[in-house]
Amino acid sequence: MNKRTCERRLCGLVALMVLMPWFSGCSNVPGGGNPPDIPPASTLVMDFDDFTESGEPKLSGIEVRADGDPFMRQNWGWAVTHVAVWNTVITVGLVVPVIAFLESFNHEPERQDDGTWVWAYDVEVVGVPHHAELHAQTVDGDIHWAMFITKEGFYEDFNWFTGVSNLPATEGTWTLFKAPEDPLPFVGIEWHRNPLEETGDIRYTNVVPDGPENGGFIFYGVTQETPFDAFYEIFNKGQDNTTNIEWNRESKEGRARDPRHFGDDEWHCWDDELVDVDCS
Repeated sequence: MNKRTCERRLCGLVALMVLMPWFSGCSNVPGGGNPPDIPPASTLVMDFDDFTESGEPKLSGIEVRADGDPFMRQNWGWAVTHVAVWNTVITVGLVVPVIAFLESFNHEPERQDDGTWVWAYDVEVVGVPHHAELHAQTVDGDIHWAMFITKEGFYEDFNWFTGVSNLPATEGTWTLFKAPEDPLPFVGIEWHRNPLEETGDIRYTNVVPDGPENGGFIFYGVTQETPFDAFYEIFNKGQDNTTNIEWNRESKEGRARDPRHFGDDEWHCWDDELVDVDCS
């Protein structure tokens, strides 16, 4: 993969996301010279892989069979469209803090005189060098996190996100800020994970103060339910509309429900080839 392609589509981000699953990591208890483990990448970066590819929406719409007959992927396509919007927010709008966070797993922290821990390193984002420092501090039994990023000549030690996680790294929150030139709260994240059951969930919420979409969210989870073991719930604040998507991560069969789009409260399904089928 050449560098130009990575810069255009942020392929490096997608590749790193794949390598950082929900269930990695086992948290150390700080003290005695041991740093806390960073929460897994999946607590910050939602998994969009079943609906996007290299940051782009996967195939949707009308296709043509080998025999010339058309078939439809409109139910799948509607789900892809909604998921892609939030994927763009994170992989494009917040590419700098996300790439910086993913890079932190490749470095060791240093203990500071005040008992905090700092991961300090240089990282390239879309070919541009940045310096990142991830700080961790124990407060009342939890770990408080803060990411500071510097781009020489543009901004210095911008606190791009903060977070809190419990010691086992089974639940926590992050708050991402929009940009150094517009440092308002942008996306609030809540996450939970159960490494033993290999389940978890993560919710992105629009938290822009007084913004028209404040309160809109996308909620993703991996469960042990059958036949659909993964889901998205997407709330569009401006339209006051909720889209539900459920699918099987192995077979890719799934269904979507969206009263505004479909005009009813019924599920609309697709098969293992992503083709529209009767849900019954």
